[in-house]
Amino acid sequence: MLPCSVISMIHVFQFQDKHYVYDVGSGALHECDEKTARFLSGEKVSLSRSELDEIETLEKEGLLYAEEVKTYPKKSDKVKALCLHICHDCNLRCKYCFADEGAYHAAREMMPFGTAKTAIDFLLRESGDRTTLEVDFFGGEPLMNLDVVKQTVYYAKEEAAKRGKRFLFTTTTNGLLLNDETIKFFNEEMENVVLSLDGRKEVHDAVRKTPNGKGSFDAVIDKAKKFVQSRGDKHYYVRGTFTAKNLDFADDVLFLADQGFDSISMEPVVTDIEELKIKEEHLPIIEKEYERLCVEYIKRMQRGEGFNFFHFNVDLEGGPCLEKRISACGAGNEYFSVVPNGDLYPCHQFAGDEKWRMGSVFEGIQRQDIREEFAKNCLFTRKKCGDCFAKFICSGGCSANNQHFCGDMNDPYPLTCAMMKKRIECALHVLAQRKAFQERN
Repeated sequence: MLPCSVISMIHVFQFQDKHYVYDVGSGALHECDEKTARFLSGEKVSLSRSELDEIETLEKEGLLYAEEVKTYPKKSDKVKALCLHICHDCNLRCKYCFADEGAYHAAREMMPFGTAKTAIDFLLRESGDRTTLEVDFFGGEPLMNLDVVKQTVYYAKEEAAKRGKRFLFTTTTNGLLLNDETIKFFNEEMENVVLSLDGRKEVHDAVRKTPNGKGSFDAVIDKAKKFVQSRGDKHYYVRGTFTAKNLDFADDVLFLADQGFDSISMEPVVTDIEELKIKEEHLPIIEKEYERLCVEYIKRMQRGEGFNFFHFNVDLEGGPCLEKRISACGAGNEYFSVVPNGDLYPCHQFAGDEKWRMGSVFEGIQRQDIREEFAKNCLFTRKKCGDCFAKFICSGGCSANNQHFCGDMNDPYPLTCAMMKKRIECALHVLAQRKAFQERN
């Protein structure tokens, strides 16, 4: 694998009346005036000597037109995480569900404890010298198979302790089956919990319906609030989905924040359903909506009413090292999805597609060719990303989405790219405004 070629790149952009220059090589963000922004964009604009000196100083300090660091992806053949499809069934029938309403285009079934136990053994065996391992309980709806979730957690902890390792557990749930017992278990054992809520009642109920066709908002909202109030400082987030039917999704994010949820993600739908899917014609509306959300997000932060919106988080000074950021996700190499019968797939979005079956927890990894394909997959194999300012933050997008929409995991899906670029510009603006606010206060 060749390292990144040595180039220098800047991205000049405007957010309302603010002008910014993001230096790709150094990761530095600079606020500037309109004239300097136009100059750095290549326009024939006259700058004063002092203005030119400031630009030259930033160049000498490696903060502008910095060469991209030569580095290699940081890959490992040691498995670090499994997504356990503990239940291929669901108590909702969400219209946009990529998993065929929890069944993954197959029979509705639960994962037996014996299979989950073997999956834990597989992970412990294949993890090598890794000491921290991760398991995500997924579905369908995992709480429909809660007893096996509990058995698996307790077994994993016991076996990990024997080997000087530890597990971090996550559960993704629609919240319908939350009760005092489950909340207690989650707060004791889950490192993170993901709650599926789409926002306003009318938006949520339009797509997240029960098998009898009724909306699920009223059945979920109070349970979700109770859980979050009990969570303390432990991790959780509410994950929503927006579709072509609610392109005003900023209202849904703000609604969730007003309900007391302070950790929120709102993702564009992944579907082929014509009336719901995001299309190119929607992009201008979506970009304006991210801007609208960004403005209100900053106002709330400055009023002391801030919340965490996943897509507005960018850490230019910390976060994962560059080697990890260019490596893309670990799907199909360091991370696998396990369906109820124990079969292995690169991730949950490939689950059930026989051509991506890689083996099973009983027989091990059989399709080394698929694993090698994912192992070499990284930012540099996504050729279209080479001249993109967002590449070291985005890492080339989701392999599964690329494969699904473009037929090649190394061919970034254009609509996702456009939304990602806008979100990153918003996140950089948030970063600058937060820093300015902290300095003033």
